[in-house]
Amino acid sequence: MSERVKFIAKYLEGEETFTDLCELYEISRKTGYKWVKRYNEGGVEALCEHSRAPRSHPNATPDDVVQMILKARRKHSLWGPKKLLIVLKRQYPHVDLPSKSTTGEILRRHGMIRSRRRRRRSSPHKEPLRAYDNSNAVWCADFKGDFPVSGKRCHPLTISDGYSRYLLSCKALKSTCAAPSRRVFELAFREFGLPVAIRTDNGAPFSTVAPAGLSRLAVWWIRLGILPERIMPARPDQNGRHERMHRTLKEAVAKPPRSSFRAQQRAFDAFRHEYNEVRPHEALDQKVPADVYQPSTRTYPRRLPEPEYPENFEVRKIYPNGVLSFARTQYYVSAALRGEWVGLQPLPDDRWKVFFAHVAVGIADPKNVQDRGYRHFAHLVPDADDVIRWHGRKKPHERKDPKL
Repeated sequence: MSERVKFIAKYLEGEETFTDLCELYEISRKTGYKWVKRYNEGGVEALCEHSRAPRSHPNATPDDVVQMILKARRKHSLWGPKKLLIVLKRQYPHVDLPSKSTTGEILRRHGMIRSRRRRRRSSPHKEPLRAYDNSNAVWCADFKGDFPVSGKRCHPLTISDGYSRYLLSCKALKSTCAAPSRRVFELAFREFGLPVAIRTDNGAPFSTVAPAGLSRLAVWWIRLGILPERIMPARPDQNGRHERMHRTLKEAVAKPPRSSFRAQQRAFDAFRHEYNEVRPHEALDQKVPADVYQPSTRTYPRRLPEPEYPENFEVRKIYPNGVLSFARTQYYVSAALRGEWVGLQPLPDDRWKVFFAHVAVGIADPKNVQDRGYRHFAHLVPDADDVIRWHGRKKPHERKDPKL
């Protein structure tokens, strides 16, 4: 804009020819005459950039059709574009109506459609799902849909072995919080040992919107040497064996529900006994799951082991507020990792890749640091790789620097 004003000022002085003036400002004569014409018609304000959008469009929806759509929407405020077009086509069969997407855009432009709030989802589990090779290769866990019991909501937490279909646990819980769920898993670990992996959906308490989808329950599993697996959103078929068991469970003990939580738990225990030891399973050649399942040889440890990292990693402990302090900068990681040891792998571009055990949490990038006066603060940069494997591990208490 300032260059155009200078051009017009030079033009009004008349000291140079128009051709020389255009060469001085590196524009064509045609462009120069355009700015002179605009200045003569509207003054300095006319030198502002004009919209390049076409003033008319041959395929634009006529105004009378737009008003017809808006009138139908006011009459049926809960109807979407598809239903509105069907009704309008019946009333006005000879009118050329727009498509569903154009109708939706018309309603949105006039404020008749609210934009949906974007739902935050947990990070996808990018590793391939393990096969049901043998007992305890993959445990399946989920909350069966809640239902009312004695004026409260009952949330049945179920755990099964994917290979043998053995129902390891079925407990009636009053919520989906992490603490009661952890007690159920701990009882299962003490009785049957540790599996290689546990497959769940992306809901609480198995996953969160934190980096790598980690939750307090998943962090506990990782420290036990168990790999948390999560199916894709809206893909219950990836945990189909467990979902099929839920259907049988619902028909047997949830329709109708029992009169109290104790009675409901007794019903769950009776169902579990029948499902494991009496009811033949077609996928097992009509055997019962108890004939196929074998407890794990990995026992539940008395002391929770610490994660191990390679020799070239820097090891730090996450603060109780979920913050990682490293290189004079505080990076917010996740509250799910509070009090846990993480490893930082140096990258060639002066960045650091942050791991919790074998799970890649994110990247600490010094270039994204914000100076807040009393401290430098940043968030971890999301990383595409979730899992790596290495050799030559070291434990946090074996670190060399006493200041760490």
